[in-house]
Amino acid sequence: MPEWVWQLLILFGVLIVVLSIAAGLIWVERRLLAVWQDRYGPNRVGPAGLLQVLADTVKIFTKENWIPPFADKAVFVVAPAIVLVTVLLSFIVVPVTQRIVIADLNIGVLFILGMSSLAVYSVVLAGWSSQSKYSLIGGLRAAAQMVSYEVFMALSLGGVLIMAGSFSLVDIVEAQRDLWYIVPQFAGFVVFVVAGLAETRRLPFDLVEAESELVAGFHTEYSGMKFAMFMIGEYLGITLVSALIVTFFLGGWLGPWLPGIVWFAIKVFVFIAGFILARATFPRPRYDQLMELGWKVMLPLSLVNLLVTGAIVVARG
Repeated sequence: MPEWVWQLLILFGVLIVVLSIAAGLIWVERRLLAVWQDRYGPNRVGPAGLLQVLADTVKIFTKENWIPPFADKAVFVVAPAIVLVTVLLSFIVVPVTQRIVIADLNIGVLFILGMSSLAVYSVVLAGWSSQSKYSLIGGLRAAAQMVSYEVFMALSLGGVLIMAGSFSLVDIVEAQRDLWYIVPQFAGFVVFVVAGLAETRRLPFDLVEAESELVAGFHTEYSGMKFAMFMIGEYLGITLVSALIVTFFLGGWLGPWLPGIVWFAIKVFVFIAGFILARATFPRPRYDQLMELGWKVMLPLSLVNLLVTGAIVVARG
């Protein structure tokens, strides 16, 4: 098979699988939360409620695609697409196995951090263009939260990059054949997971939406497919962060007995389930507590981890 045909198959395969996972997570989240809270969850539409996703899709497509007359229409329409495009582009450099990767860039880590920076524009522009005080406050919170925690996310990867000696995600996985980086880089792992929760705006860090305060935050004025794009972007973000945690700290596709793609899927699903169950477990902090956690705890921890890792690597010659 020619290489370009293989690359096209990988591209469309990853796109279809990732979008299918995002759709399926609607059902998975409801079922897991129901189990955690000792209730039924979706169980009416189809076997075990599996067709609930289809019912929700039909509902979204039939809703009125309304744009507020007071909104900045061009920016209002473009904003939801930004988060969707940036997250999908990030999957280009994520290796499922050694062969199943769309593009093994030697600046893969920088590419992902760049895409996550661009994703901030989606929620900020959505909040600003809606011309609503609730949306604007949500957008401003999103800007401060995502930009702040992006700093700690990048610093938490410093130790991984020093040990692997490469910005390629494939090289980082291959460097973990003897020992997964979650062991020597446990502090970086903790910071990355917390920063990932904040970057995806999931509970307990969903202060940009905060229904009790801001109605729905930055997407208060959105409906129909534009609202659906925000939701799909959120589930894609959960999947992406889970895949990155597995790639950077848990050896990616590496594991005994089973094929690499199976190991990768199992590890990713474990962290997706963790993201969902965190929603049912932790209370939402105040906004000042969120910022204090970042700048007073996450930043010093990530810097200490980076310095200690660098010192150990230099000492070993």
